[in-house]
Amino acid sequence: MWNREGSPRSEDPRPPQTFEPATENRQPDERRVVAWVGKSVIFKGDLISSEDMTIDGRVEGTIELRDHTLTIGPDAHIRATIVAKTVTVLGAVTGMITASAKVDVRETGSVEGNIISPRLAMADGAVLRGRVDTSAREAASSKRSPLSAVV
Repeated sequence: MWNREGSPRSEDPRPPQTFEPATENRQPDERRVVAWVGKSVIFKGDLISSEDMTIDGRVEGTIELRDHTLTIGPDAHIRATIVAKTVTVLGAVTGMITASAKVDVRETGSVEGNIISPRLAMADGAVLRGRVDTSAREAASSKRSPLSAVV
């Protein structure tokens, strides 16, 4: 019944295989590309991240990703002050958004609050109730002659 050739040999140089969860096989320096807040998560308070982030859940408070990208998923409900490099809105945001590069409100997105960003993109169907300040662009155009600004 037992075959010697089918049993492991003591001279086999390979160590025996062990089964570990996939997360433990990750290299210590390996990083996720994007942090993620799932649909079932409700977060209240200050959310600060040093990496790009996608939020599909609910956040109330402040969100700060100074030099990174924030994506608000289509099922997300955000009541927060947001500071990021780039903000893409596919869900609902109530609060102020400050972006150093760009705010992109997609067709399923809505923003109720003020936006401060040098660039703003809005798709057909997107909703915006509030004030938009593109002061970085206005500052660049104000360096031109005052006569060129008058049309």
